[in-house]
Amino acid sequence: MAQPAPAPPVASWRTYRRLLPWLMPYRLRLVGVLMVSLMATGVGLIQPWLSKLMIDDGLLRHDFPMLVRIAILIVAVTVAGSVLNIIASYRYVALSAAMLFDIRIALLEHLQKLSPRFYARFRLGDLMSRINSDVSDVQRAAGDTLLAVLGNVLFLIGSLVMMAWLDWRLFLAGTVLVPVATGMFVYLQRRLVSITRTMRERGADLGSFLVDTVMGMRVVTALGGERHEAARFATRNRAFVGAMLQMQMASFLAGALPGAVLALSSAVVTLYGGWRILAGETTIGTLVAFMAYQSRLFAPVQSLLGLSAGLASTRVSLARIFELFDTAPDVHEPAVPRALPAGPLAVEFSDVHFRHDRNAVLAGVDCCIPAGKMAAILGPSGAGKSTLADLIVRMRDPDAGSVRIGGVDARDLALADLRRAVVLIDQTPFLFNATVAENIAFAVDGADHGAIGAAANAAGLGDLIARLPQGLDTPVGERGLALSAGERQRVALARALLRRPAVLVLDEPSAALDGETEARVAAGLRDVLPGATIVIITHKPALADLADMVITLDAGRAAVVVRG
Repeated sequence: MAQPAPAPPVASWRTYRRLLPWLMPYRLRLVGVLMVSLMATGVGLIQPWLSKLMIDDGLLRHDFPMLVRIAILIVAVTVAGSVLNIIASYRYVALSAAMLFDIRIALLEHLQKLSPRFYARFRLGDLMSRINSDVSDVQRAAGDTLLAVLGNVLFLIGSLVMMAWLDWRLFLAGTVLVPVATGMFVYLQRRLVSITRTMRERGADLGSFLVDTVMGMRVVTALGGERHEAARFATRNRAFVGAMLQMQMASFLAGALPGAVLALSSAVVTLYGGWRILAGETTIGTLVAFMAYQSRLFAPVQSLLGLSAGLASTRVSLARIFELFDTAPDVHEPAVPRALPAGPLAVEFSDVHFRHDRNAVLAGVDCCIPAGKMAAILGPSGAGKSTLADLIVRMRDPDAGSVRIGGVDARDLALADLRRAVVLIDQTPFLFNATVAENIAFAVDGADHGAIGAAANAAGLGDLIARLPQGLDTPVGERGLALSAGERQRVALARALLRRPAVLVLDEPSAALDGETEARVAAGLRDVLPGATIVIITHKPALADLADMVITLDAGRAAVVVRG
């Protein structure tokens, strides 16, 4: 059973620094977006100042031509600001989408390097939550939140500068409560990080439960467990909804309380500014412009406070994504890979040891499968037969000893070269939601229909293809469930035969095949792959009888019997 995934690491602002490797390729274009944003902010800051000119130089002086010029400037500034904001937003969204694509590709490539141990330990629902929900959360932040933060910060700074330039006394009165609002913001933002992390964990619990229930629906129905599953779902859903409501309340307080404190400063400016006008120390236009800047000051401040929930969520999402990146793969590419020799390849196990967690599975396996021979590996359940298969294709590496392919340690071979020469068919093969032909030709560029059909016939699929409504172009459905278990196994065999590997490893290849099909497929392997080394993991003596040698695993060691 999969173990619960570890809790994500504490998300801090330093988490954003880890985005730098993905930002650097776009740094010049991001600087261009920043410059356009600066120009848009500068244009926006002109408008309140125009209101000062309108009152002091136009209305109070009864200067209509000045009012006309100011009206034209207001229109020009509005149009220019809108155009600049559109350009900045469009370019930034395009850049953020490209950067997030790079992160998705890097994460996918990293997950492809992780061993079966990782996928046995990690809950599928939690993994999908990180790949889908967390990366989408980062994408939303990169496309919307971060640009909004940048624009609001620039406008905030510009507004403060203009307020100080207009009247430094009013500036002091209008900003005296800002530290109080900032303190509230920092405290509530920290609370949001903690609550968001909890909500993500409860969401992952819910996702894992749904994956288990849907995949085990036949068992649930057969055992009459519908009410039991509904009760389990309700428990997890209540935990998720509770965490979500906590986050909603914290988000509301993060936006409302600091905003209310800042609103008090507006009342202070109104009273103090009005008193100074009555005393003849400032003009009406100056106070109107100042209050226009102050009202615009509140908008970015309140927006930043409201964005705190998004920033907190993004920090948690980034931490959860980078936890996957920090999971070290068990198998590494060699620094200087060696080339595989040409021709048939022998497979040799030399004093191989391997442990699953604390349990020793292989304890000094020594055997050699000569090039071009067929070997059958027998043994009781849990003896390590499938582990040997994983070691041959380097899904895992031995804890001690070596596995040699063609006389070369598998750890010294480039993974692409090794897996091009050695193909493994699992006991329960996976089919993609595509056509039969697309599944057979998966990752084989340029495979023609004739070669795909030949591989299908060699795998015993001829009769099936003839019955299917669209032949090779018939979709197999989700996980291949439109086909029977035996048919899925033969599609996987055809997929392997199309590659014409030098070494073919079959893990219980006939588990879902009838006896006649099993004999036909096994006997045909020699004809389809002349000269290939074939390793068959099986519990059927009839299939083992076709092999040149039999390797029996017991107590972590191998006993070899060579025939003829």
